[in-house]
Amino acid sequence: MGISQQGSVEYRPDGRDSLLAHGVGGRQDLPIPVELAYLAAGAALVASAVVLALAWRTSRFHGDASGRPLWAWLARVVDSRITRGTLVVSVLVITAWVVMAAIFGRDTLVNPAFRAVYVVLWVGLVPAALLLGPVYRLCNPLRWLHRAICRVASLDPARGLVDASRFGLWPAALLLFSFVWLELADSALAQDLSVVRLWFALVALVLVAGAMLCGESWFAYADPFEVYASLVARLSPFGRRSDGVLVVRNPLQNLDALPPERGLVAVVSVLFGSTAFDSFKELPRWLGWAQQRAEYSTLLNSAALLSFCLIVFVTFTAACLLAARLGQVEASSFANRLAHSVVPIVVGYVVAHYLSFFVSEFVAFVQVLGDPLSRGWNLTAWAAGINRYAIYDHPTALAVVKVLAVVLGHVLGVVAAHDRSVRLLPPGRALTAQLPLLVLMVGYTVTGLWLLLST
Repeated sequence: MGISQQGSVEYRPDGRDSLLAHGVGGRQDLPIPVELAYLAAGAALVASAVVLALAWRTSRFHGDASGRPLWAWLARVVDSRITRGTLVVSVLVITAWVVMAAIFGRDTLVNPAFRAVYVVLWVGLVPAALLLGPVYRLCNPLRWLHRAICRVASLDPARGLVDASRFGLWPAALLLFSFVWLELADSALAQDLSVVRLWFALVALVLVAGAMLCGESWFAYADPFEVYASLVARLSPFGRRSDGVLVVRNPLQNLDALPPERGLVAVVSVLFGSTAFDSFKELPRWLGWAQQRAEYSTLLNSAALLSFCLIVFVTFTAACLLAARLGQVEASSFANRLAHSVVPIVVGYVVAHYLSFFVSEFVAFVQVLGDPLSRGWNLTAWAAGINRYAIYDHPTALAVVKVLAVVLGHVLGVVAAHDRSVRLLPPGRALTAQLPLLVLMVGYTVTGLWLLLST
């Protein structure tokens, strides 16, 4: 991450250096042998697949047609202009506060802009989307900037000269990769405020200009953070039915409604591959090898990051093509139709990889938010006494949660893929055709656990 051990606000109160950003140590923290963790994870996936094959012969998910209506009074509160307006104004005020810090604050790691980007925006949108659904779309500051421009120019923000859907999600995939490259390829760049400002300025220009050309639907296809948050929101228990009614439903029902847009495989490959690389680059063997070639570190990290994303893209696409061939169905869009099954895996890895980092650094963000310009302000003094390192005092519990998050993410991915497969594939070939995907899921699980537990 952009804020690592060097990026902590202070040293620990007891004088020890701050812990590594991504949390609990490694194999020794597990209450069971690491080999048994691998075996249990693989067995869980295979057992899930067997149970699904025997008891889940037809599709049970109905996407946006499913769900039990939310209590009427709660639906009114959620949809009220007061609730939505309060939420939007709060987010825009905090955004303006952080932008002020980014422009006028000092270029030091205590500037809240760094944690606003790498902690609140990048990691924090996951729990926010899981709990609140597609809230980022509602509060997206660039959407509101575009609407303000259109109002001044007397234009309809929804209208454009070009249909944004023709590009699919490829613009979001490219911008997502540019962000994870900034974050992971070179720590000096990630911790340089001028570089961060420049990246966001360029991305804002691309997104707002694109929205002027394509209408505000451009954000749903190109804004990297809105696309990411919208994917995660598909695992929220809250959603809207096709008739617009707010409902509570099985998160996998929500996930089933994710449209198979072109470029969806690329988006999930960047998210999955970059998280895996973030673990990989902390491996002692890689660190030692890269440090011997320090003058090429940015190039090496860039090549490795791209390789991880491409490996996910190629292996998932190949497994889907093989499944389509075994099932004798149209292969051209099969991978995008099954790419929704990778979303639970991505969320599982985010929880496993960033849980302790997020808790610790979010507290630090609140602590430094009260002094954005480093002038001695103390507007968040109430947060000063919170021990941001308390979560690290429970390494075994954290290790167990991380392993469970990875395994559960893969199991949910298998369920989502199986339900979609039995819908798309002929009944007599559905089970056999899923074997390539099952093998791939087991490989992803074992590799992910190895990366997680080796750092």
